[in-house]
Amino acid sequence: MESRAKILGHAAHALLIVFPLGLLATAVIFDVIYLFIGNPNLALVSFWMIVAGIVGGFVAAPFGWWDWLAIPQGTRAKSVGLLHGAGNVVVLLLFIITWWIRRGAVDLAPSMTALLFSFGGAALALVTGWLGGELVEWLGVGVDRGAHLDAPSSLSGHPASENAEH
Repeated sequence: MESRAKILGHAAHALLIVFPLGLLATAVIFDVIYLFIGNPNLALVSFWMIVAGIVGGFVAAPFGWWDWLAIPQGTRAKSVGLLHGAGNVVVLLLFIITWWIRRGAVDLAPSMTALLFSFGGAALALVTGWLGGELVEWLGVGVDRGAHLDAPSSLSGHPASENAEH
């Protein structure tokens, strides 16, 4: 099933989701390093990565929702997509909560409660990321119908099915 929303010929959601996923995961890594080293600057970096990751999630989400609406009812892809999307809403909520807890004392160490929300969000993001991979790699959501190993560039203006071996 081909993606509805594209940027330069590629699925917009797949292009945009790497930013919040990477930022939020890296924020958690900085928090873990902070726990070992104790340098509050690491927690400060994590705080701003969380802010950027939340913004990125809000940018990427509508494109995933738009593609999900195009998945036929009654298919496994529709239910996997619902779990993926709903799970990612919860991921964003967990990171919004940790941001909310931390916002008053950005320059101070995050509380254990704030860290637990971050770690919970990261753990759930692993599950929802796997579900996203299931949608694309196993169920073919967001993949051009004519995709093949010798398809022309998406920038060429030619259909992916061109040059297909029969």
